[in-house]
Amino acid sequence: MKLLLISNSTMPGEPYLDYPKNEIKKFLGNKPRTAVFIPYAAVTFSFDEYCQKVEERFAEIGHHIVGIHTFKNPVKAIENADAIVVGGGNTWQLVRMLHDRKLMNPIREKVFNETPYIGWSAGSNVACPTLRTTNDMPIIDPNGFECIGLIPFQINPHYLDANPEGHGGETREQRIEEFIEINPEIYVAGLREGTMLKLEDEELELIGNRECRIFKKGKKPIELSECDDFNFLLL
Repeated sequence: MKLLLISNSTMPGEPYLDYPKNEIKKFLGNKPRTAVFIPYAAVTFSFDEYCQKVEERFAEIGHHIVGIHTFKNPVKAIENADAIVVGGGNTWQLVRMLHDRKLMNPIREKVFNETPYIGWSAGSNVACPTLRTTNDMPIIDPNGFECIGLIPFQINPHYLDANPEGHGGETREQRIEEFIEINPEIYVAGLREGTMLKLEDEELELIGNRECRIFKKGKKPIELSECDDFNFLLL
C-alpha cells in the first residue's frame, strides 16, 4: 500500500494545504495524476467549494482532483481512480456518507492494490479500523463506527499535550487512555499538527519536526521522532 496520513491541513498563518504540499507531490510522483477527492467531511460549506480549495493547491504541484460527488456512480469512480484523496472536516459525517454509498470496501480493495491514498484529519481517521479516536462531535449517526481499516492502529489527529488555559475538562491523553482501557489490543498514534505518517514499500515513517506520541494499554506512552522505527504499529 501507499498511504500518506496527515494530521492537519493548515498551519497557522499559512495558506490551505501549504505545509504538506511538497510531501504530497513527492508521494504522488512526477507523472501528473487526477485523484478522486472525497469531500464528504464538509458540513458548513459545499462540496464544490471544498474541491475548489483542494484543486488550487494540487494544481500548484502538478496534480489535480475531481470530486466524487460529481460522478453518477461513486463506486465506479473509486474503482477507476488513479489516486484517492479524503479531506478533513467532521469524521462522523464522512463515515456516514461512506457507509451510505457503500464505499468502504471499494476504497479498501483499491488501496490494497497499490492505488495511492492521501488523507488529512478526518481523512486520516477513516484509514483506521474505527472512527473512535476522532476529536469531532458526533453530529450524525454514522451507521457504524467501522472505517476503511487500511492500517491496524488508530490515529488521533491534531494531538495536543495539554488543555487550553482555563479549560477544566479531560486532556487528550486522558481521552486516549479511556480508549485503550476499553481496547487494550490497539495502539493509538497521537499525531501532532505539522506531521504525517507515510507508508510506502512496507515501511511506515513519520514526517515532520514534531514527535508522535504512542499509546498502548499497559505501557507508558512513548515519544517517537522521524529517526525512529514505526513498523511495529503495522503488526
